[in-house]
Amino acid sequence: MIALPCPLVLASASPRRRDLLARLGLAFDVLPTDADETWPDGSPPGPGAAEIALRKARALPPDGALVLAADTVVALDGEVLGKPADDAEAARTLRLLSGRTHTVATGLALRHGDRETTTFELTRVTFADLSDDEIAAYVATGSPRDKAGSYGIQDDLGAVFVERIEGDYFNVVGLPLRRLYATLRAFVPDLVSL
Repeated sequence: MIALPCPLVLASASPRRRDLLARLGLAFDVLPTDADETWPDGSPPGPGAAEIALRKARALPPDGALVLAADTVVALDGEVLGKPADDAEAARTLRLLSGRTHTVATGLALRHGDRETTTFELTRVTFADLSDDEIAAYVATGSPRDKAGSYGIQDDLGAVFVERIEGDYFNVVGLPLRRLYATLRAFVPDLVSL
């Protein structure tokens, strides 16, 4: 369990981030933001995701709480693949990822008063070759609709697409726990871990 000397606010509506943060034993409130998530022109995946996370953290008024924000993207051949607009886009994205290796980047931002810090985690994920029937069946579940890259590694069906992962599994889910813990330790020196 980790105890913080001030309240923690998660600036995200993601149920996966809530679940992962709860695993650390942290008490927190959830206050999603409507920050601009437009991809910064020319940014590589890690720094770009960190910039968007910082926009989210800055969108909440400073009230003494420690704000944690995150943004996760999937990148393939330099192209950032966000959440699909519809099922057809989800299917196109999964066809692109089929049989290939892509990068998942999660940017993290912490803000407390006028202090802030950002970091990011990168994980490489290799997909098996997917048939059109597999893609259609997965898209029909509705799971791809709210996920960067149109899949969730934590989903039963999404997990079977993954042939190999290099890096932090939790990063692919949406919150790299080891990176978060290390960043918290550096940013909040009087953090108490039990």
